[in-house]
Amino acid sequence: MAADTRQKNSDSGRDERLGTAPLGRLMAGMAVPAVAAQLINVLYNIVDRIYIGHIAGYGDVALTGVGVTFPIIMLIAAFSAFAGMGGAPLASIQLGKRDHDRAERILGNSAGLLIIFSIVLTIFFSIYKTPILYAFGASGQTISYAESYISIYLIGTVFVQIAVGLNTFISGQGEARTAMFSVLIGAVINIVLDPIFIFALHMGVKGAALATIISQAVSAAWVLRFLLSEKSVMRLRVSYMKLQKDIVVHIAGLGISPFIMQSTESLVSITLNSGLQRYGGDLYVGTMSIMTSVMQLIVIPVQGITQGIQPIISYNYGAGNKKRVKGAFVRMLLVCFAATFFLAGIAVLAPKVYAALFTNNGKLVALTCKFMPIYFFGIMIFGIQSACQSTFLALGQAKVSLFIALLRKVILLIPLAIILPKFMGVIGIYRAEPIADIISVLTTSVLFTFTFKNVLRNMGKSGMMSAGKEKED
Repeated sequence: MAADTRQKNSDSGRDERLGTAPLGRLMAGMAVPAVAAQLINVLYNIVDRIYIGHIAGYGDVALTGVGVTFPIIMLIAAFSAFAGMGGAPLASIQLGKRDHDRAERILGNSAGLLIIFSIVLTIFFSIYKTPILYAFGASGQTISYAESYISIYLIGTVFVQIAVGLNTFISGQGEARTAMFSVLIGAVINIVLDPIFIFALHMGVKGAALATIISQAVSAAWVLRFLLSEKSVMRLRVSYMKLQKDIVVHIAGLGISPFIMQSTESLVSITLNSGLQRYGGDLYVGTMSIMTSVMQLIVIPVQGITQGIQPIISYNYGAGNKKRVKGAFVRMLLVCFAATFFLAGIAVLAPKVYAALFTNNGKLVALTCKFMPIYFFGIMIFGIQSACQSTFLALGQAKVSLFIALLRKVILLIPLAIILPKFMGVIGIYRAEPIADIISVLTTSVLFTFTFKNVLRNMGKSGMMSAGKEKED
């Protein structure tokens, strides 16, 4: 009994710093590893595409084929976000309330959901992959490469679900460096194995997929090892993996927003690829494969910033500390805006810097450089929406978060991408993105201004105030 008490006190001390450590130093300590983890994570797909695009003789066609699989990959990631990003903020809030048992039950139920998702997704996409890939923009020339890549990738679905979905619970308890390392170890293995499988063993796109699932398996093993150990504030317990209706409902209520954000990325990709195939052809679909990868390079660091800071907001919201919630949000907003303005600015002003990374094909590079400044113009201010969206999730504001997730892609981008090319031709597809981005950012900003004030006003009525323990920078 004494040992259990000592362990609980130790656990409490580790997560308590989310509410007591100097805010600026804490945010940097949480955000920097999270950004590194997100950048490393995106290397799984980016590195594959860079290597594939440089395969002698057919790299540009293979790159287009692999790009067509992106909606499936994003949909798999969306289910991991549903359970992981839906559960982790709730668990962090419970840690702020000192309810460790409830936090562990949320973790266990999230893990149970991830296992179920893995089984269903693997079976479904393995059976229907060919018609789905054609619907996503594959052609007779690219379908063989798309099928080769996704067939192997699907074998590792369970590893992706665990590695991505449960890693949020590591960062959610303040262990940002550990969360970063779980991604780093897989990425390093992927980078090493890619050239060996693709070029040395002449496996082509199959080798790229095999390297990815092996590296994800190692990451998943690392995540499980930590969450099952005494080092974790929240322990993954098999007995808590049995789904409880009330917990699943809460996870779903919050997880539906990040799920829609990522799953609609698949729907957007389908709409854009099919439109580009219709109005342009394979070369235009190839530009979108490159720009999708560039979009990840721009958005992923911002997601890392928000993912790192989100536990701080959730914990202090649970603890009732208004000052720290507000302070964390303002700093996150400024950093996110600066990041997207700078990174997207490169795409607008110097698109060849990005385009030349992915292909040696002069025609593909030239066409990508022509449309990239248009496509990424609105992303320059997208950091504002990322900060607001993440804060809604951190505060458990499921309904508003869901609306924002639907607004940019489902309500605006997809209809615009279908309608505009009817009047403008293929360029209308590229113009749809900045129009949707700008309208979405402005709408989100107005909604957030009113909602955030109301949340802060009501915090003191239900939370435990801990401002007296705060240390200022």
